[in-house]
Amino acid sequence: MLPELLALEKILEQGAPHLDVQVVRQVQVATGERFPVYTVGVGNPALDVPAVGFFGGVHGLERIGAEVVIAYLQNVVMRLQWDTTLHRQLEQVRLVFMPIVNPGGMWSATRANPRGVDLMRNAPVDAVDRVPLWVGGQRVSAGLPWYRGRLGDPMEAESQALCEVATAQLLARPFSMALDCHSGFGVKDRLWFPFAHTRKPIAHLAELHALQEIFLQAHSHHQYIIEPQSTQYLAHGDLWDHLYLQACQTLPTHTFLPLTLEMGSWLWIKKNPRQLFSRNGIFNPLINHRQQRVLRRHLSLLDFLARAACSHARWVPAPDQRAQRRADALAAWY
Repeated sequence: MLPELLALEKILEQGAPHLDVQVVRQVQVATGERFPVYTVGVGNPALDVPAVGFFGGVHGLERIGAEVVIAYLQNVVMRLQWDTTLHRQLEQVRLVFMPIVNPGGMWSATRANPRGVDLMRNAPVDAVDRVPLWVGGQRVSAGLPWYRGRLGDPMEAESQALCEVATAQLLARPFSMALDCHSGFGVKDRLWFPFAHTRKPIAHLAELHALQEIFLQAHSHHQYIIEPQSTQYLAHGDLWDHLYLQACQTLPTHTFLPLTLEMGSWLWIKKNPRQLFSRNGIFNPLINHRQQRVLRRHLSLLDFLARAACSHARWVPAPDQRAQRRADALAAWY
């Protein structure tokens, strides 16, 4: 059994009176064992209140992403026992958790799912600008990294599950946000927003710029670089591009802001070079006190997003402010 799955199930048992828990998929691995893909809801389920979704474990090697989401879920569950302020907040917002999207990949310590498909290259979105070779997604072989799956095949079960949860729980609401937690090369923690398939700015640039402003006001000493993903690289098949485009096409009056937390794993390697010789060490802090520090440092970000979603009416730009906001965002990011 996966330690992260055991930890998650213990939290689900502790928070049972307050949580809406569903198994949205069962994933089978090579031994025949089957792992559940959980989604967890807490707070007001009405579709007219805002929501924020927290996702982790899309890439099986990046266990720290799942652990950050699980740590915040535990924080919420434990506070529900005594925190009246949290109870009042949850009357006005829905929190959605999908901590281990790819349990089969986590079990096998691979980036891809058990079928060899990289879930973050699996959506039916093709880049309109040039992508880096291989890293941007390839259809040559499941035996090579960043495999998109065969052309024309449906999305993988795990990708479909994530999209179904996001569509029903987030996109259906007038305002929603998502945070997908990953780790990767680099020494800085980054907060990315779409697009990944093009360098063109997204429609909700004004809202993202306003979100950045209130974050900087509340966290002046933060460690994040906030930028479009296209600043770093482009890719085919990004799930969040797919969902954002879907939201714009089918629900144009709704606002959906997907973010990706890309934790800079080279910092952990710099402090402990021996991690380079461990498959997990490239993407995770293997020394316990560093892992605890990582879990602590990102909790404030997840809590901020929950509060920002709940209070979005106070900071989302008014129609007459959007043009200037967008101009400021273009100057800052493009």
